[in-house]
Amino acid sequence: MDYMTQALSLARLALGQVSPNPAVGAVVVRDGEVVGQGYTQPPGSGHAEVVALQQAGDAARGSVMYVTLEPCCHHGRTPPCTEAIIDAGVSDVHMAMLDPNPLVSGKGAEALRKRSISTYVGEHEDEAREIIEAYIKYITTGVPFVTVKFAMSLDGKIATRSGDSRWISSSGSRRCVHSLRYITDAIMVGVNTVLADDPQLTSRCGDRGGKTGKQPLRVIVDSLGRTPVTAHIFSEPGETLLALGRPVNPGVAKALAQTGAELVELPAEDGFVDLGELLRMLGRREITSVLVEGGGTLLGSLFDHRLVDKVVAFVSPVVIGGAEAVTAVGGRGIEKMADAIRLESVTTQTCDDDVIVIGYVGG
Repeated sequence: MDYMTQALSLARLALGQVSPNPAVGAVVVRDGEVVGQGYTQPPGSGHAEVVALQQAGDAARGSVMYVTLEPCCHHGRTPPCTEAIIDAGVSDVHMAMLDPNPLVSGKGAEALRKRSISTYVGEHEDEAREIIEAYIKYITTGVPFVTVKFAMSLDGKIATRSGDSRWISSSGSRRCVHSLRYITDAIMVGVNTVLADDPQLTSRCGDRGGKTGKQPLRVIVDSLGRTPVTAHIFSEPGETLLALGRPVNPGVAKALAQTGAELVELPAEDGFVDLGELLRMLGRREITSVLVEGGGTLLGSLFDHRLVDKVVAFVSPVVIGGAEAVTAVGGRGIEKMADAIRLESVTTQTCDDDVIVIGYVGG
């Protein structure tokens, strides 16, 4: 049995519930039998290694641990996992990758080796990195990982010339979007999307499906304060943040504040909120991941300023046509094809009749 693959499966169960901590899975094996397993619990609760060791009990002595990320060696909300591993008497630790957190970054593995615990690094590292890609960006830069998601027709349109966009993608693809929302810290849209679609921007799957479930933070980029106080988004469970340009009309600000949303005024250039500053502000709030769902103006500005890390595009086999029909990405764009943003590590999958294209923006 590939125990690291099992640990990776456990790590995925933690996605959406443990931010700003990384989603980690751990498996404890003794004499070829799994005696303990676990994954990261919500902040302040047990890390994957501790959960697995608690399940293993005395059987952990002389065992081998498989963990998707290097065990921590510093005091945070919980004690170091390295101490728990040493105290339990584990003999070998296989870790998929070292922790990019400067507080750890090899120090956890070294602490184990100093106590004569054999360590091995690199099994299924690529899969482990993908699971915690948002954590890696956040912990090394202080800025959240930005994924842009859009659904478009085969000819690149996200709405007809009249603005109708329901529904370009299939019902299966829309369920996939709710899964993306489930694992992200914040959902971001521009004010034009709110005006055109009046979206809910909630995750309706898993533990986040009900009125009491945890919801991602909703962020509306609204330079001029045009969001209507009657917008559906204000009556949904969870928190909403309005990123406004500076200064905002006091009367408008007062009316928006009465919706219960948090208002943040940010520098604006040429009528557009400084998106770099917005992302840095979200990072200071321990938002590690942002899913941007439109519209074309916001997506275009993010691409123009090279603030996008990942793209998830749902392509539906329909042709809309029309020179006035809206495209997925606006902004200034590029003048020469040589300057086009090319995705890397591209994968594709199908959902109903849609094709989902997933890729990363290179440096």
